[in-house]
Amino acid sequence: MKRRGWAVIATALLGATLLAGCASEPGGGSASQAPGELELGAAWVDGGRMIALTTWGSSTCVPFAESAELDGSTLAVTLADQQTDGAPPVCTSDNVQRATLVGVPAGTDPAQDLTLAVEYASGSASAVGDVTLAGVAGLAMPAAETDYAPSAGWVGDDGTFAFVTWGSSTCAPEIEGVAETSATEVTVTFAAPPADRVCTMDMAPRVALAVAPGLTGADGAALVLQGDSFDGLRAPILG
Repeated sequence: MKRRGWAVIATALLGATLLAGCASEPGGGSASQAPGELELGAAWVDGGRMIALTTWGSSTCVPFAESAELDGSTLAVTLADQQTDGAPPVCTSDNVQRATLVGVPAGTDPAQDLTLAVEYASGSASAVGDVTLAGVAGLAMPAAETDYAPSAGWVGDDGTFAFVTWGSSTCAPEIEGVAETSATEVTVTFAAPPADRVCTMDMAPRVALAVAPGLTGADGAALVLQGDSFDGLRAPILG
């Protein structure tokens, strides 16, 4: 995956799909994504129950996973833009790497390599691409539902990783800083939430991206979460 700098992006999700979308430029107006090849990344998260799939585009309008169908060692994923009252939302015109959570279908073996064949229809145009997600030795699809614990996985070979926290879909924690605190550890610190913050009472996965280039290839790398409602919680970075 070609690197274009890095951005930290936090977005709230409900269930296994992201509650955000992108199809227009600021000021209204429809903006169609030109047909072409998608630049993709992927990581196992939530113990292999989900995949964090990355694309490039507006940071405020992230596609959601409309469908995911397994055929052998290939997972066909369709991405779509979220509609608001039947109309596309207004999006910022930046171009960053952002993550969409994809629920893993039954029968998927996260210990084996998996090819994601992705189609993203945006406006009147569409783009396609594929990415191979390496299996993680010893990782098996958990029999039980999620334990709501934080999780993380490597997206690419440049130190980018995706991580998932659980909580209100309307109150994703705001990242204040990212620091490599040892040869095998990266600490993400969240900003203190405002005292008057009002959150919905749902429990949803929130996915974010960060970069720890010094940990690339490190065995046993771990993520540590500090701040907001987190106090030193740790999670292995899968991959």
